[in-house]
Amino acid sequence: MLRDSDGVLMVFPQRNGKNSVQYRIGQFRRSKVMFQNIKPRSTLQSALVIAELVYHTTVRNVRKGHANAFMAIVSNLFTAIILVLAFYVMFSVLGLRGAKLRGDFLLYLMSGIFLFLTHVKTVGAVAGAEGPSSPMMQHAPMNTIISISAAALSTLYIQTLTLVVLLFVYHVAFTPISIAEPVPAFGMFLSSWFVGVAVGLVLLALKPWFPTFVGLFTMVYQRANMVASGKMFVANSLPSFMLAMFDWNPLFHLIDQCRGFTFVNYFPRYTSIEYPLYVGIVLLVIGLMGEFYTRQYASFSWNARR
Repeated sequence: MLRDSDGVLMVFPQRNGKNSVQYRIGQFRRSKVMFQNIKPRSTLQSALVIAELVYHTTVRNVRKGHANAFMAIVSNLFTAIILVLAFYVMFSVLGLRGAKLRGDFLLYLMSGIFLFLTHVKTVGAVAGAEGPSSPMMQHAPMNTIISISAAALSTLYIQTLTLVVLLFVYHVAFTPISIAEPVPAFGMFLSSWFVGVAVGLVLLALKPWFPTFVGLFTMVYQRANMVASGKMFVANSLPSFMLAMFDWNPLFHLIDQCRGFTFVNYFPRYTSIEYPLYVGIVLLVIGLMGEFYTRQYASFSWNARR
């Protein structure tokens, strides 16, 4: 072995044919390694980085349904319009409009349909968010909390924009509307979103363990709330045996309370604001605990099997 000023010279045997061996000289030079002093981020800087990641992931989720973000919002707007028109025609044909509370009938329908759509779409978005074994989690800044937050915020953004646009068009083009207490009514809208986040988070935590069951349960839950949410009924007019069939559902309470804040002459007697919030908080804590536990045992083979 020889040395020079730049590095180390070594002699390597190299076989040439069957019996002859030649020798070549190879040189290992000292590599110049540059060390970079990375300063730790402050709490404010970390919060800003996370907020930026949530923003970009939210934009990605909004545009995931369609290449054009505007068309993604328009498609959701048409979904709400079709539901409102379908229920309007159904109630008109069955002659049930007079049995509802006094006030604008379309506003009565929209108060239930918007909360229903926000809730079920949030459940589906959060339950379908990127899990711990998703390829997106291989990027260092990305984590499941960012993915869940982006899925929830993108749904809230689309549903809020749809609500504002539809109410504005109805108010300007058809008839002026009056909401008795708009701020508490919008609070019920946000509460339906919050409970949807909590339910979706529990399903997301169970999804890697029971993917078929979670997919089926999510679909059944969304379809069942077409009736179980109570958007077609007024809670004060239901008999006690029917009230027990819907009283378990937090969305039923939120829709009825929202109508109490929307119409000046309706006062909910059988529903409460506290029950949906308590259910949402309990499910949110269970979902966070389950998501943390699932993240510890996440495996790429779960996705490979599917």
